[in-house]
Amino acid sequence: MMAKIKAGLLSLRDLFATAWWIFLIAGIGFVIAYQFVEPAPPKRIVITTGSDSGAYYHFAQRYATILARDGVTLEVRSSAGSLQNLERLKADEAQVGFVQGGVIEPKSDPDEADDSGLLSLGSLFYEPVWVFYRGEQPLTRLTELRGKRIAIGAEGSGVRQLARQLLEANDVPVSDRLLPLSGLVAAEELQQGRIDAAFVIASEKAPVVQVLLRSPGVKVMSFAQAGAYQRRFPFLTKLTFPHGVADLVRDFPPEDIKLLAPTANLIIRDDLHPALQTLLLQAASEVHGKSGFFQDVGEFPSYKDQMLPLSPDAARYFKSGAPFLQRYLPFWLAVLIDRLIVLLVPVFALLIPLLKVAPAIYTWRVRSKVFRCYGELRFLEDDLKNHFDPARLEDYRQRLDALDEEASQLHVPLGFTDLVYTLREHVNLVRHMLDKHQVPTL
Repeated sequence: MMAKIKAGLLSLRDLFATAWWIFLIAGIGFVIAYQFVEPAPPKRIVITTGSDSGAYYHFAQRYATILARDGVTLEVRSSAGSLQNLERLKADEAQVGFVQGGVIEPKSDPDEADDSGLLSLGSLFYEPVWVFYRGEQPLTRLTELRGKRIAIGAEGSGVRQLARQLLEANDVPVSDRLLPLSGLVAAEELQQGRIDAAFVIASEKAPVVQVLLRSPGVKVMSFAQAGAYQRRFPFLTKLTFPHGVADLVRDFPPEDIKLLAPTANLIIRDDLHPALQTLLLQAASEVHGKSGFFQDVGEFPSYKDQMLPLSPDAARYFKSGAPFLQRYLPFWLAVLIDRLIVLLVPVFALLIPLLKVAPAIYTWRVRSKVFRCYGELRFLEDDLKNHFDPARLEDYRQRLDALDEEASQLHVPLGFTDLVYTLREHVNLVRHMLDKHQVPTL
């Protein structure tokens, strides 16, 4: 039993001696491949939105519920608006944020490299620019608001920046009559007649829009120059609020209303894990992919506002959908398999040809033990044939006995034992040759 164990250990030693360099090369390949493997995605990320009562915050809460199904915690932080969201993203206080179209000035040179460290995951929905006002006279141009008290949104908000852009384009001067009011506060001020008009940028389902659409004495401006605005401000889209769509019974609005709309965009830091980018896009498709007053089924998410470069992962998603593994497997399992593929494919690419060579090398190593003995046996045979010295008879015998002993002590796998027995037969053959030399000649 001990002999068998010893033979097995020696065979393992031979195997290791043969294959150590294969393990070394595979290990080097493993280390190199590991440099290209993305780390596991974090289980917690932060999204910066807008006010607690705004659409951004509401949508972020829905995202958080969807991501929680895959074990990712999305921490939702309210903010003053798009400008503060950008500041937080650049300061790495958040990894994801909602940003209104037009907030970032486009580069004068399209080929100029972007160094902001931010990328776009695409546009999510239209954000109509509603200009609500009081008065009997219909208003169709922003120049008609000159001298009126206008709520243009809080400091740091996207609505304030866009409102000022549009008013300045119409030579409406910045004055103390442009008030930092937004949301339901601005709606209440307009209802009470303490202001004359209010800029609101929100979807048609937003509470502030619904309140003002149903407020007596409050009207919505229809932009007579909507086409001109779209030309001058490429981030704006001309929309139509259809006749009667808000309330069929009241027939409101009584006619089609022309609106302008930037898009809400999902902006990320460029170091956000690719798997989380795809997960966010899947959530965005679930939340924003349905039809609405101003959009068709599947129109969003898409890359409409090009204020920032599109993430390569988002580009792949828009072209081909979610990665194959994430379509059919739980998120974390899909990520794990994806990382293993990147890690193991190069290693197997090295191992397959190496393992094909290994059996031949192993066979050569085992045979080489026997061939070493054959080399000495052949040298002794030549010595007996050509240089026999009767005085060295005992030395010849000892060398043959030593070869026979060495052959009997060789430990080789069972598949190679015939080589050992053949060697010992050849040792005996040379011994017979020696015996003939010592028989006296008659």
